[in-house]
Amino acid sequence: MPAPELAAFRKGADNLAIGPFLPNPGPQSDAYLSPADELFFGGAAGGGKSYLAVGLALNSHRNSLVFRRNYKQILGLIDAAVAIRGTRDGYNGQDKLFNLADGKVLEFGSMPNESDKEKYQGRGHDYIAFDELTHFTESQYRFVIGWCRSTIPNQRSRILATGNPPLTAEGLWVTEYWGPWLNPAHPNPANPGELRWFTSVDGRDREMDGPGPHIIDGQQVMARSRTFIPARLEDNPDLAKTGYAASLEAMPEPMRTMMREGRFDLQLKQEEDSIIPVHWIMAAQARWRPDGHKGQPMSCIGFDPAGGGKDEAVLSIRHGGWFAPMITMRGEVTADGNASAAEIIKHRKDACPIVVDLGGGYGGGVRLRLDDNGIEIIGFNGGYSSGAMAVDGSRFRFANKRAEAYWRFREALEPGKTNSSYIALPPDPRLRADLTAPRWTPKQNGITVEPKESIKARIGRSPDRGDAVVMAFTQGVAEGRTIKRFPRSYPIAANVSNSKLKERLRAAVW
Repeated sequence: MPAPELAAFRKGADNLAIGPFLPNPGPQSDAYLSPADELFFGGAAGGGKSYLAVGLALNSHRNSLVFRRNYKQILGLIDAAVAIRGTRDGYNGQDKLFNLADGKVLEFGSMPNESDKEKYQGRGHDYIAFDELTHFTESQYRFVIGWCRSTIPNQRSRILATGNPPLTAEGLWVTEYWGPWLNPAHPNPANPGELRWFTSVDGRDREMDGPGPHIIDGQQVMARSRTFIPARLEDNPDLAKTGYAASLEAMPEPMRTMMREGRFDLQLKQEEDSIIPVHWIMAAQARWRPDGHKGQPMSCIGFDPAGGGKDEAVLSIRHGGWFAPMITMRGEVTADGNASAAEIIKHRKDACPIVVDLGGGYGGGVRLRLDDNGIEIIGFNGGYSSGAMAVDGSRFRFANKRAEAYWRFREALEPGKTNSSYIALPPDPRLRADLTAPRWTPKQNGITVEPKESIKARIGRSPDRGDAVVMAFTQGVAEGRTIKRFPRSYPIAANVSNSKLKERLRAAVW
């Protein structure tokens, strides 16, 4: 900094930090001083995220818990704490924590598996930080922050999350959670550092006009504030002078731009085994317009029930190739089928077919209620065998109806000779994540798509929105053409290894 500015900054440093950590001027100091209950800091690589996560614990909190997703990544946070303090005194290597002066504790944790979140149940901390938040699942984050609290008078409790733009579909939930700042399609965008207040109603976030108290369904609730403060390498002189910028410039695109500029609107890295390329989904979302369904009758409704669990029940409505914004309901509300049937009837037009997922046994109640109203539904069971084959020249059949449905939707999204597709999907980050998440495997009995339970274990939630969209595509008319559901089947050659099958299939379809 220029000498006069540096002198002024140092003069006010006593008001900025009480402890061994002094944040850099600019975004790191803004984040340090932010009054938000939940702060997301970062975006670009090299902005000083990890040091802020540890520094806040050392300076301002008594009982701190700082996370990285994997156990070995904790070492970098421990090194940051030692660098700030200048000593390893008080460090307990077995428990991965520092016992600090005045009874303060700084603990480091990890959650490599989805179920690891339960290890932290009921353990109160006045400060919880997630370093590289997009590596965690949404359910891990929401579960653990429920115990951010303190019984010590005047001790502030807060949550810090740091991270870069998500490189895989598993981290897209962050774009939705901090939608006013990170989602370009958000109807009410927020400025960096601006506070917005949210509370949970029926298991979903609802934005409020202030902290409260608010009266919802006759109960008094308080809202928690959130904000996002972006930072870039140039804001962190300690790292900028090391030549780290050259390392970022050496990254391939689009990762380089995402990491250098903190861009959350760019294409994600394509997972090798994702059945639908992410850039096809993003192109379909870019084509979407709110009035894109005008003049087109309703083609189909896809319904993915929840069976009373914590997952959402989801309706997907399609007009030709245009899909409406997702309609979601709490799983427990739709357990008996009455509420689900009422919601479907409310939205149904043009006598369109209704496809209900019966594979998990949860759609039976919906079927009965719709039958009572004289509405015929089409049951979808992804485990049923399929007599169809891919139309891309690979001459591969499908192991079951779930694989067939996802592959058909993949074929519809594929850019044609005009480098376009007729499919238009709503700009929903969670829908994008759901459609990108399923992985495929070629086997002797055909293309197999990862089961829903396996996806749920991997990303921490069920891909209900993606399943509802895919089911809505299986029936009715799309772009003036009847969807062919049962083309001729071709066998796969016997005595061929799965690795060879995958190699052959990739050559045909990618």
